[in-house]
Amino acid sequence: MATTLGLTTEAPRFYKEPQRRGAPLYAIVLLALAIHGPLLFMQVQVNSFDTNFHIFFASHYAQHWWNPWNLKWFAGFSQTTYPPLEHQWMALISHLIGLNMAYAVVQLLGVVLLVVGIYRFARLFVDDRSASFAAIGCIFLGALAFLLYEAGQLSTTVSAALMFNALPYFYEWCRHARGKALFKGWMIALAGAAVHHVTLIFGAVLFAIPVVWLAVLDRNDEPETSLGAVIGRALFFTGLTAAGTGVVLLPYWLAILQHPIKQIPIPHASRSNLLLNGINGFNYFIVPYGTMLLAFPYIFIRGSQRRRLRPLLVGFWVTFIFGLGGTTPIPQWALGRAFDILTFERFTFWATLLACPFLGLLAAEMIDRFRRTGAIIMGAAAVASIGLALGWLTANPYKPATGFDVNPVVEFLNRDGHFNYRYLTLGFGNELSKVGTYTVASSVDGEYNSARLLPEFTHYGVGQLTSAKYYGTAGMASLRAMLAHANRYGLKYIFVHDPYYDPLLEFAGWRKIETFDGGLITAWSKESVPPAHEIPSDAVPPPWQGLMWGTLPMATSILAIFFVLVLPERRRAAGTVEFPATVQPAYREAK
Repeated sequence: MATTLGLTTEAPRFYKEPQRRGAPLYAIVLLALAIHGPLLFMQVQVNSFDTNFHIFFASHYAQHWWNPWNLKWFAGFSQTTYPPLEHQWMALISHLIGLNMAYAVVQLLGVVLLVVGIYRFARLFVDDRSASFAAIGCIFLGALAFLLYEAGQLSTTVSAALMFNALPYFYEWCRHARGKALFKGWMIALAGAAVHHVTLIFGAVLFAIPVVWLAVLDRNDEPETSLGAVIGRALFFTGLTAAGTGVVLLPYWLAILQHPIKQIPIPHASRSNLLLNGINGFNYFIVPYGTMLLAFPYIFIRGSQRRRLRPLLVGFWVTFIFGLGGTTPIPQWALGRAFDILTFERFTFWATLLACPFLGLLAAEMIDRFRRTGAIIMGAAAVASIGLALGWLTANPYKPATGFDVNPVVEFLNRDGHFNYRYLTLGFGNELSKVGTYTVASSVDGEYNSARLLPEFTHYGVGQLTSAKYYGTAGMASLRAMLAHANRYGLKYIFVHDPYYDPLLEFAGWRKIETFDGGLITAWSKESVPPAHEIPSDAVPPPWQGLMWGTLPMATSILAIFFVLVLPERRRAAGTVEFPATVQPAYREAK
């Protein structure tokens, strides 16, 4: 049986073959490569918010695979506070092609796996032809382009891809109790958890409930399968996945238990009321959904009309509501404290993925009814969605500060013993992570908010000091506290790409010593600052945690590939669930 990147293209089949087949999966994969491959390898994502952050994490594993304690940010922090699998794959590949290209390869692999996963997931709810259109539509999703090229959320896209590939196996286990499906679904789910815990904790629940619901509906075709059996198998799979995740990510859970996130909440635009801010509404609603908004009436009408689609409609609707962030009070009521920690563009992305089977069904009906005109309309809508997201990259007023050369800063820190002191950047945006990747010096700042323990951060509602002015009073108060404690941390050098901060530095006793990049960057120093010393911390992982961290997450991905390859699916004659067509009544809804 054909496989794609180790994941079988077969999924449980419960439909009669349509009169006209959709595009073969290999052709859809080639289309995904043709669309996103050039964009990723041209490094369009380099200017996104989080790409350099992921490259920074991968660079540490490339040099210190067995030691997750990273001295380059926050005067030391543990990378066990973030699941490592995607970064570890980047680290391995980077030894052959470098960090930037390794990021592109892993992200492109995630896109391909997502397309395969959506195809297999959609086949649970719609016929093969509609599922192929759903997979094609996934390639052009505005939300996908938004996360790839503006947000740079590698973990969210790759983990979602793995979870959607696990769901058909989860369904097959729930309905038929096949051991092969259990092992494969379990391993793929663990690999997804090793990429991103948030997708497992929140996304997988939203994805799995419609699948269990569907398995309950389909049990009517097999009288020997009871409701209790389906629910019991679902609970067994859930417990097995929870136990496996507990072991694979044990250092993460221990780190969170030791230092729970109690810092003052940091504001994020995705939590705002999108109706009260036009730019936020456009960025977090219009751009991700794109022309899918025109299909919303169809989604709700078809989803409510057809029993088989109702579980998917409910899953989409709940996820859609969460994606609105603070626009409604529901997410805050449901999530409590977690509302102030999560960002909600990921929920919008998940909602668009759950909507893909509806889009595939719509495309099939449009083409059946209007032939070439219908195909042109659906194709134009898909291109418009991804085009809007890519065009927004240049128009977004909140895009990260880029376009300046940080190499002179890296060279300065790496020479003449400057690395014996800590440094700080101001006005660097996401270039902060790029400096951290290539310098041997340590900074008191960093981009991963959940890992920091310094009181100069946790006592204020501020993200990165490099962008302190954007956090208002809290940001500037945090920056002043850090400057006041420069001697404690060995903070001797500050690099400024925004003259807004110059008066504060002058008032605090810093002096300008050099300029870089034609005067765009200035270097500041303070006399009498002693060399940096290690800051004692009880968050340093013991060696056994480093051993687990360097072994188990990677093992989940290898075992997932192994199980899929050595336990191939068998074609089987399954009971069919007839599905209605728009023009030619080749299918009738099961009652």
